[in-house]
Amino acid sequence: MTTENALRARSEDKCELCSAADNLSVYEVPPIENHDANNCVLVCATCHDQIENPDKMDVHHWRCLSDSMWTPVPAVQVMAWRMLDRLKTENWAQALSETLYLDEETQSWAEALKDEASIDEDGLIHKDSNGATLAAGDTVTLIKDLNVKGAGFTAKRGTAVRNISLVHDNAGHIEGRVNGQQIVILTEFVKKS
Repeated sequence: MTTENALRARSEDKCELCSAADNLSVYEVPPIENHDANNCVLVCATCHDQIENPDKMDVHHWRCLSDSMWTPVPAVQVMAWRMLDRLKTENWAQALSETLYLDEETQSWAEALKDEASIDEDGLIHKDSNGATLAAGDTVTLIKDLNVKGAGFTAKRGTAVRNISLVHDNAGHIEGRVNGQQIVILTEFVKKS
């Protein structure tokens, strides 16, 4: 039996994250030790695209995790944990995350990529003013008032900047939306929330 056939039987031909029945494919949950069904999930095109491209994340699509996170399948539990972790700035996702229990081995698997996610393609590591590693999608708080050049306003100390993105050629810069404008912020002026 192929991995895909095993996953289709396990999931009853539905996406194991959102239960969609169309455009299903095998997603190998990294890091992969072997390529069998125990290390894979069957996902729809929408889930796959958003897993691979966090900038395309539709927050409301992932409310489906309130059902799928209760599966006994470790690979699905890992993906539910990882997606809830990406959405940790959303109150509903944080509440779900607090109720999700993973055994020690599954928890280790879920967290295995957490540090790697903060290292971009160029090998840069973005750190906040306290030395905490920043990852795309994190929420940070400004630690001082910042004059935003060309925008005509001051970003006030204490302002939360949600869903940041990393500047891939400069470890000292991140991007985020403040007062409705996308701006570049020096990492030395933020702390991770």
